[in-house]
Amino acid sequence: MPDAGGGRRAQGGGSNFVDRVVLHARAGRGGNGCASIRREKFVPLGGPDGGSGGAGGDVVLEVDASAKTLLDYHRRPHRRAGNGRAGQGGDRHGAVGADLVLPVPSGTVVTTVGGEPIADLVGHGERHVLARGGKGGLGNAALASPRRKAPGFALKGEPGEELDVVLELKVVADVGLVGFPNAGKSSLIAALSAARPKIADYPFTTLVPNLGVVQAGEEQFVLADVPGLIPGASQGKGLGFTFLRHVERCSTLVHVLDCATAEPGRDPVSDFDAIEAELTAYGTLADRPRLVVLNKVDVPDGRELAELVRPDFEERGHKVHETSAATGEGLRVLSFAVAELVRAARAVAPEPEPRRPVIRPRPLREPGFEVIRTGDNRFAVRGEKPTRWVRQTDFGNDEAVGYLADRLARLGVEDALTDAGARPGAEVIIGEGDDAVVFDWDPSTPAGVGRRHGPRGTDSRLEGR
Repeated sequence: MPDAGGGRRAQGGGSNFVDRVVLHARAGRGGNGCASIRREKFVPLGGPDGGSGGAGGDVVLEVDASAKTLLDYHRRPHRRAGNGRAGQGGDRHGAVGADLVLPVPSGTVVTTVGGEPIADLVGHGERHVLARGGKGGLGNAALASPRRKAPGFALKGEPGEELDVVLELKVVADVGLVGFPNAGKSSLIAALSAARPKIADYPFTTLVPNLGVVQAGEEQFVLADVPGLIPGASQGKGLGFTFLRHVERCSTLVHVLDCATAEPGRDPVSDFDAIEAELTAYGTLADRPRLVVLNKVDVPDGRELAELVRPDFEERGHKVHETSAATGEGLRVLSFAVAELVRAARAVAPEPEPRRPVIRPRPLREPGFEVIRTGDNRFAVRGEKPTRWVRQTDFGNDEAVGYLADRLARLGVEDALTDAGARPGAEVIIGEGDDAVVFDWDPSTPAGVGRRHGPRGTDSRLEGR
């Protein structure tokens, strides 16, 4: 059930389990470079000594074994990393912004708001850089060259990446216990493992998926109690829609059927068919091996009903176990039967491929930008480099603006505008959104050959503009 902050929390008062949130992440901004000239007694022509700014911090998701829920991000969905510090004179570089490491539970799936997959984080220590920090701006010491020996400007730091993502938790378990409320799933987990879930005799006692570790001989596996499955769960009734996703990672399903229910119109066969209908409607679960558990046979009427319906399930090809969580009857045999199914599933499961960084080098001589005609003598320049360079430029400093013009000319933007049919006075937009800058293009102003002589911070090409 969606609620404020983009999270989805289990129904019921006071529950602290949240398994779906929208996270707003912003990486740190890079620090600005410094424009400084060394001035020291008896040291003539000291030269530029402005340091570069520090890079902004990254936003990183990391699987932490102690994290069990996404509740922290439901309460505080906006997270940002530290900004880089500005450079200073004396060749002092700015400090790098602190990374923000966000712990998430194992089984967290990261997608865009539109549903495109980004990462699937399983296993303690698994990391994913969600948003990268902006690069720090170069100081004038780093910008010095034979043509520009004492730059009177520095580059600004770049903004960090900012994005909204959906974090969705899918519990990592080998076996999923499915069945109607009060069928005895929580009692089975408590009897088979050291887990101690809340147990009571009313519907929807279980509001969160309970996990328990079971040891059967040499085989160890994890049980998950998936709560709230009733007819219509796959369409949002009860709690099933919220928690059906937690079955997806289970290799084996165990139907827990109540043989002692007093509700009219219910029996183990109809319960089984109703739950199977919901699993089929949800999809992706048809190929999972099943076991049928006829529970609560410690009750006299329950044992009679179990013996009555057992042949029906066996005719369908299902292995059937009669159990009682109250007395422990049948639990040892059940644990070894489940362990055998888990062992078989693990044997055919593909080996996880080692994760390697994916490097996608750009083709040689790729221009890195494109010029798009947007109207009569109006053009847009799109590309990573031009957009970055515009962000780095201090437009209050003519020398910095001239340096930008030289960089764009060397990249080939001037020639591309000419080829696209731009005429003198053309309106040229570089960048997108709030970062876009509009220029009036003047091909008669030479570019690409460095700053003209003049006081620091000026450019003779821009005089009288």
